[in-house]
Amino acid sequence: MAKKSAPLARKSKVAALATSTDLSDSAVGAIAKAINPIVADTFVLYLKTKNFHWHISGKHFRDYHLLLDEQADAIFASIDPLAERLRKLGAPTVHSFAEILKLATLDESEAEFLTPKEMFEELIADTKSVVQAMRKAHEVCDDKNDLATASLLENYIDEAEKRLWFLFETNQMRGDNRS
Repeated sequence: MAKKSAPLARKSKVAALATSTDLSDSAVGAIAKAINPIVADTFVLYLKTKNFHWHISGKHFRDYHLLLDEQADAIFASIDPLAERLRKLGAPTVHSFAEILKLATLDESEAEFLTPKEMFEELIADTKSVVQAMRKAHEVCDDKNDLATASLLENYIDEAEKRLWFLFETNQMRGDNRS
């Protein structure tokens, strides 16, 4: 039977995980505490976006299907650089889906059917939540003088805001019934 892993808040006791950085241990810990939930939420947002991509229906199916696929790819592309950034600092990052779900603040979507409007509303709310978390993490990085992680976050905030813009505009009901 597999042993339950220790929470991320604990410092790793495995010397092989230690990486040299000029940032203090407390700075690295604060940065990891801010970034790991973003990694977890990004996994949840990716899976939710893919889920909606697979289950979208209606008269705008093709456009919505392609939009959600593009968005899922962009979301997924941000996970690895954030997790690797933590490893560059010598901090652990997520190890399992169970850990992702413990750290995530976003809810999964287990609904059997949602209208496109409902799907987009969920993605809009979740994307806003992730952007807010990235802004708060950016403040932590600024405070700890971690320019590289702050720079990654700046790019991901911009990309998320573009996705948010597309979701919002797609979900406008100008003469279109999307129930």
